[in-house]
Amino acid sequence: MPQYPNRQFLDFENPIKELYEQIEDTRKLAEKNPKIDYTATIQQLEDSILEKRKEITRHLTPWQRVQLSRHPDRPYTLKYIDKMCTDFVELHGDRNFKDDKAMVGGFAKLDGETVMFIGQQKGTNTKLRQLRNFGMANPEGYRKALRLMRLAEKFNKPIVCLVDTPGAFPGLEAEERGQGEAIARNIYEMIRLKVPVIVVIIGEGASGGALGIGVGDKVLMMENTWYTVISPESCSSILWRSWDKKETAAEQLRLTATDMKGFGLVDEIVHEPLGGAHWDYAEAADILKSYLIKTLNEIRSINPTERINNRIEKYGKMGFWEEAV
Repeated sequence: MPQYPNRQFLDFENPIKELYEQIEDTRKLAEKNPKIDYTATIQQLEDSILEKRKEITRHLTPWQRVQLSRHPDRPYTLKYIDKMCTDFVELHGDRNFKDDKAMVGGFAKLDGETVMFIGQQKGTNTKLRQLRNFGMANPEGYRKALRLMRLAEKFNKPIVCLVDTPGAFPGLEAEERGQGEAIARNIYEMIRLKVPVIVVIIGEGASGGALGIGVGDKVLMMENTWYTVISPESCSSILWRSWDKKETAAEQLRLTATDMKGFGLVDEIVHEPLGGAHWDYAEAADILKSYLIKTLNEIRSINPTERINNRIEKYGKMGFWEEAV
């Protein structure tokens, strides 16, 4: 079990933090009193941590799932690739402007098969977060993603897109370089790709930033993630002129994996380790890997033309509307 000092806790995870602190205190007592065996006490506390993780997982609110999707210890795209794959070769640049560090991609071996992985990457510390622009891609990031998709199509390799972004970068320079056009182009081109495409929401799935690599034959969503047009905080600031209503906004936006599956916007929910993916990277990656292999096997045998038609039909049916008479 991971040691307490290396772990960060959200407010609703404080009961777990307290148990970790009790374990640390017990270990210090064991060092001071080597003649007394504290093994059973420590084991009991570790069992209590597992039970508490299970209890918290059962009663998560939409806002708490949003918090988990942003957990500073949560695995990002490159961590999943590292844990699931071998022989990853990262490819850089859009061959037009520059290499966007917020968007990563390249070929890797998944269960012995070559697959093109593409995804947004957030940083693990302050310096890397700035380098990765907090996972918010510029137009060149989406153009790099499209270049890699076309490369995968050229060599007839399946594509897996891992979505984790608070949105496309909203800066003036991004708009000047065609942010909207780059995202729209990706959506248009992804519909027409001849190779299998799987999309997985592994963290935050916000707005056009997610849609820019979010079109696929199958869309999977990890259970402690969110997927919607706007973040709860931004929604709260627009509707109530304050961020204080973010929890209410999270409820009303219906942004959880269960909601998205109910709306038909995602095809399957990928389960996570107890308490969230940040508790066990290896287990989270193994679970996701099994879903990817199963899904690839399901869609690989479909004829490319039929696959494209299925995609068009799938996205054409999304949404709810009424016609006025």
